[in-house]
Amino acid sequence: MTTLIVADDSYSHHLTGWGHPESPERYPVIIEALKKAGLMTDVLPPRLATKEEVLLAHTEEYYERVKKECALLMDRGLTEGDVEISTGDAPICPESFHIAKLAAGGILTAIDAIMEGKATNAFTPVRPPGHHATRSRGMGFCLFNNIAIGAKYLQEKYGLQRILIADPDIHHGNGTEDIIRDDPGIFYFSSHQHPFYPGTGKDSCEHIHNVPIAPSNTSRQELLKAFGETLPHLMEEFKPQFVLVSMGFDSHIDDPIGGFNLMTEDFATLTDSLKNIAEKHCDRRLLSTLEGGYNLEALANSAVAHVRSLC
Repeated sequence: MTTLIVADDSYSHHLTGWGHPESPERYPVIIEALKKAGLMTDVLPPRLATKEEVLLAHTEEYYERVKKECALLMDRGLTEGDVEISTGDAPICPESFHIAKLAAGGILTAIDAIMEGKATNAFTPVRPPGHHATRSRGMGFCLFNNIAIGAKYLQEKYGLQRILIADPDIHHGNGTEDIIRDDPGIFYFSSHQHPFYPGTGKDSCEHIHNVPIAPSNTSRQELLKAFGETLPHLMEEFKPQFVLVSMGFDSHIDDPIGGFNLMTEDFATLTDSLKNIAEKHCDRRLLSTLEGGYNLEALANSAVAHVRSLC
């Protein structure tokens, strides 16, 4: 069995305008680093998510809004610039609707491969990221919530009843929490800097466990403890059938956005903790997808550490 990479150069064609940290360069630096490390041996191209699959996590009104507004940019011949979707806080370009469906489809491609026994686990370095996209709004660089679509797809197609979404991104995945709030079959676990964008993630409930962490010299220890001790303990009762990971690398000490101090090797430690949960409860079935990470060198090195641990 193997670790699968779902990759497509189209992911670097989603433009976010000048000066945005969620830049097109994030995708190729990851791919080149994985190639250099010899970790690009099993690669699948993504498919497009269908409208019905996107609607597992989003409203039809919002889906049509993204489609229409990207088409209008196409008609205007606009190829780049600081244009946001009308819900605000999420840059788009003419190709964004297509590429956002490709990003969601990359996760679905990987899920099918894992569920069909073709891979043990997978990493999908997709753009645009997803965990800030709510059911009816894009925000924080995110258009469609890739990880939530994947969780709902596991329920819809494969009948899974207990799915873990783990989110070590430095930002709280407010969109993911919004989408799964009324679904106790999906357990959402997030560690994040607080207070910080988007300002959510302080409260928890039975199937949502937030670990807000203040930026300090102890943030590294607190985050690693959350994933190495707290989450495994919670999973003893929940017993997930599949582990999904919103893999943000912006908790790295060199990241320009946040105030955490993880080292590159800590992402291997995080991955080991998540692998142990998957091995114990769900036959090693684990899929991670790219969320944040904005220092290109730190992003590339951390992604290599993550994938090497998966392998």
